[in-house]
Amino acid sequence: MLRGEVLLLNLNPTIGAEIRKTRSVIIVNDDEIGALPLKVVVPVTNWKERFEEVLWMTKIDPNDENGLTKTSAADAFQVHSVSQERFVRKFGKVSYEQLGETSEALAIVLKIASLCPRQLWLKSRN
Repeated sequence: MLRGEVLLLNLNPTIGAEIRKTRSVIIVNDDEIGALPLKVVVPVTNWKERFEEVLWMTKIDPNDENGLTKTSAADAFQVHSVSQERFVRKFGKVSYEQLGETSEALAIVLKIASLCPRQLWLKSRN
């Protein structure tokens, strides 16, 4: 299981507003770190046009490489650290560009960078 891979993950049980059920996720942690059998993931959900203006949602078009069957969104606001035992199966891998956009969305959510390219792009549209 490597950074950028798209996998099916069993997120149950959940509490409160956490994303529920078995769903697709993207592994976002660095492959070189971590002593525990955990992976940091961003869940994937159905794309909605209103997500265009949401800084932490990145659009993913389905293709043979990522294994998704419909246009989706990576939701960086719902980043999780999960046990590798929760993974059900691998679908594929997102592109280098898509992984970069998802990383930028994580930087926004975690306030790691003051102004990243995704923020600049969205500001230019207004």
